[in-house]
Amino acid sequence: MTVKYYAILTNQGAARLANATMLGSKLNLTQMAVGDANGVLPTPDPAQTKLINQKRIAPLNLLSVDPNNQSQIIAEQIIPENEGGFWIREIGLYDDEGVLIAVANCPETYKPQLQEGSGRTQTIRMILVVTNTEAITLKIDPSVVLATRKYVDDKISEHEQSRRHPDASLTVKGFTQLSSAINSESETLAATPKAVKAAYDLANGKYTAQNATTTQKGIVQLSSATNSTSETLAATPKAVKAVMDETNKKAPLNSPALTGTPTTPTAPQGTNSTQIASTAFVMAAIAALVDSSPDALNTLNELAAALGNDPNFATTMTNALAGKQTEGCHPDGAGGACYISR
Repeated sequence: MTVKYYAILTNQGAARLANATMLGSKLNLTQMAVGDANGVLPTPDPAQTKLINQKRIAPLNLLSVDPNNQSQIIAEQIIPENEGGFWIREIGLYDDEGVLIAVANCPETYKPQLQEGSGRTQTIRMILVVTNTEAITLKIDPSVVLATRKYVDDKISEHEQSRRHPDASLTVKGFTQLSSAINSESETLAATPKAVKAAYDLANGKYTAQNATTTQKGIVQLSSATNSTSETLAATPKAVKAVMDETNKKAPLNSPALTGTPTTPTAPQGTNSTQIASTAFVMAAIAALVDSSPDALNTLNELAAALGNDPNFATTMTNALAGKQTEGCHPDGAGGACYISR
């Protein structure tokens, strides 16, 4: 059976497509025109540079590669219900420079106007077989086009098949259901502003925390200072450690074991107390004890040698004196006579 309705590239269109393929550039298809061919079903002619009797030209609504045949380009235009009043028997496809790239005929159809009492949206589609679809820019201007129901359905189906739609969780992004409950323990629902406001109102009516003082509990600010006299701040572990490190460097009060060269105030001579004596105090006391003794008796060793190294020198002398004669003169003796007693 002879094909009656078909589309072909014009001579200009074939040349431009071949040139784009060879140079690696793009052919930009932008507009579609329809006409009535002066009332006679036309036969597409590759030598055409325009339609026989054009009735309308407008931007494309869809331009894509046929998903069922990668060698076919689908161009589509939607004529709204407020345009019409003409027959459609021929279709032309133009590039962005106004050159007729492809031409086709179609089963004649009348596009009515609303004023005629019947209005409808008319979809005009041209399927063009090319050798290199990559040489054609598949782009339309979304600001001037309408979408067909099939286009919308296809896009929704494509979106649904393009990715999973998991539920949201604590570890994965996804879809979730809203909830206005304020006593739920769910980890799969999302709180609504109503739930957040209810929880906020409840919290706002509770006890308002006060600052802590030395007489009441409350909230307090931390501080790492070690030289502060504040009574409203709380020491951090860092501050406590710094103080402990300094404390551990000190000697304890109970039986301290001093190291290094400790110092103490020098008490006045004659002080008799439990106060610690400095070396200066001791040396002064020794000097006072020796005073102006001759050089041969100004040390304890020299004094001990002079006393015969007798630790009981006082007792020895007392006993020695007790054994001596008592000599004296009797005051009543005649002529002042003297005597010796044993």
